[in-house]
Amino acid sequence: MRDDYLRAYDEQLRVGGELRGAAHVEQRGPLWWAEFADGWGFVTYADLGGVVGSDLDALIAATVAHFRDDTTVGRFEWKTRGHDRPADLGERLQRQGLVGEDEETVMIGEAALLAGPVDLPAGVGVRRAGVGADLRDDVRRAQAMQEEAFGRGHDFDAAVAELVETDDAQLWLAEADGEVVSAGRLVRVPDTQFAGLWGAATRAEWRGRGIYRALTSARAQAALAMGVRYLQSDCTPMSRPILERSGLVAVTTTTPYAWERP
Repeated sequence: MRDDYLRAYDEQLRVGGELRGAAHVEQRGPLWWAEFADGWGFVTYADLGGVVGSDLDALIAATVAHFRDDTTVGRFEWKTRGHDRPADLGERLQRQGLVGEDEETVMIGEAALLAGPVDLPAGVGVRRAGVGADLRDDVRRAQAMQEEAFGRGHDFDAAVAELVETDDAQLWLAEADGEVVSAGRLVRVPDTQFAGLWGAATRAEWRGRGIYRALTSARAQAALAMGVRYLQSDCTPMSRPILERSGLVAVTTTTPYAWERP
């Protein structure tokens, strides 16, 4: 199962799935360099095609030079995976000024297996944002809760626009007495069998009651209605056990290496 999931991940989500929405894309060898409208860049690839040693160093140097000299992005990210080869890729990126960030685990599961019923605490309900209430207010309240959980915020207008402009993105909420106690997004990746589970958080005092698993189940049901087979999430050590209990499987790790303009 894990090998099948990893194969589907590599074939469907790397490159094409990650370049969705890019304002400009350029290929250099096995790499794809992408620029996005909000001023950041991204490096992706299916695999490095056997490029190692000094040839890999030259490719990394060309990437840094491209984003530094040929674009106006303030930051670009080279997203590595734990099963990428060569094994010293991260070290070579760091030697050329990229900074490794926190490692996350790539989790994948069958939407059909994640969509089962989950008992909720009394007084807690789960719904899609904008259903039975004002979408903008739902987004604002969800972002306030997520900012408390993560210690950082997101662009409000961009979040609303994504939900309004495409049927591929949904925000789901868990509420108690009108308070958002948990929230997370579901984003279908066009032309693949995948949807992503992103940005989920639960207020500290509400954790351990099955609310996160219920939110995952609701999003899995919505994904099935979209025709999605697989759900994928890059998760932190805190959320990994919850997703495993929900039925997702760890297939690899991912570590972003970032360059920022001085």
